[in-house]
Amino acid sequence: MYDAGACSRTRKTPIPGGLWQRGSVQLGGGLLFAVVLPSSTAAAIEPLLLQLDLFATSILGNFAAAWLGFWLFRNLIAFPGIRASYYVLPVFASTFVAVFVVLFMLRLHYSRPLLITGFGLSVAWYYLVYFMIQRQQQLSIAVVPMGGVDSLYPIDSIDWTRLNRPEFPRHCTTLVADFDYDLPPEWERFLAECALAGISVVHYKQLRQSLTGQVQMERLSENAFGSLIPNPTYLTAKQILDGVVALALLPLALPTMLVIALAVKADSPGPIFFRQRRVGYRGRIFTVWKFRTMYLADTDSVGQQQIAITTPNDPRITRLGRHLRRQRIDELPQIFNILRGEMSWIGPRPEAEALSQWYEREIPFYRYRHIVRPGVSGWAQVNQGHVTGIDDVMRKLSYDFFYISRFTFWLDMLIVVRTIKTILTGFGSR
Repeated sequence: MYDAGACSRTRKTPIPGGLWQRGSVQLGGGLLFAVVLPSSTAAAIEPLLLQLDLFATSILGNFAAAWLGFWLFRNLIAFPGIRASYYVLPVFASTFVAVFVVLFMLRLHYSRPLLITGFGLSVAWYYLVYFMIQRQQQLSIAVVPMGGVDSLYPIDSIDWTRLNRPEFPRHCTTLVADFDYDLPPEWERFLAECALAGISVVHYKQLRQSLTGQVQMERLSENAFGSLIPNPTYLTAKQILDGVVALALLPLALPTMLVIALAVKADSPGPIFFRQRRVGYRGRIFTVWKFRTMYLADTDSVGQQQIAITTPNDPRITRLGRHLRRQRIDELPQIFNILRGEMSWIGPRPEAEALSQWYEREIPFYRYRHIVRPGVSGWAQVNQGHVTGIDDVMRKLSYDFFYISRFTFWLDMLIVVRTIKTILTGFGSR
């Protein structure tokens, strides 16, 4: 018989490291290390600093950079599959550099040693926070064993506890169930009681998406706001920002592309650019531009170019092309696609027209992928890398649909940071 107190009498076991996950602790410690510690130490060594305007300006600068760094860091690591340690240095480097630039542009006097010390201590503090969180025990989640929850078990980063009766285990922190399944009344009451007891009760699909960064492509699904249409305000703002960034980078991009064009021409016979018809925003066909990275024999027929999947050490790739692909420099001409409004900096990669038509025949809801502008880089590229087989193609689509369902500024910023890492490491190139 179901015990109505099975959840209400259960207290969650404290998780080591839980204190370090609190935003108040992270921000408080960050401000203590970045603002209070360096300024109080400097004042103790030289009390006359208290009378100088640059001292107050430096304190405000450290405060602004530390607070903004905390805000950016918390939002970036809120997405699945994120190793927080990768983002500590770039996030705080960007916020402190921004403060330096603002102070310089406003011609305000400030103490460079105080700001540099604040930056160093901020980075040290958040690395400490990350390592303390990593010491916590593996997350334990209780599973109501009905419906489609079996798809969760291959995710081995979680300690899954399959329930035999409606009773919440003391060692678990979360309860997961298939809300679409017609559960027996005693299990329905159990879920309600657990929620009332303050236990996190989640739908298995949302949990799987959060843990994997992918959407399981069973059928067309709405986004987090219950609509098939991504946020129209952000869609418009994103296009404007794309154009502004492209225009700002154009003076630097043009001479760089000229040098690369000459190198491509000298490296192997054939055209400088690779052109291909691809499917873009709302299903419109456009021509994408890239620097040619393959020998002419494989790139002389528009519409058939590079339709075959590229393999590791593919002999069709030129010597220069291998380097251009590794650092994604061959994508640079797509800055003109962005200026024309055909592409975005961030979004699902546009597929060749022939491949897109094949996908549409195999996957009824594939065209929904075109609800946002295609991008130079995307969620699939920074998580998966280059596609080498049909299974990889399906996995890539699951990443693309996840991006569309979470269409936000913060996910775009995360992809930007991870793209920089991809460029530096050559991750997933062929």
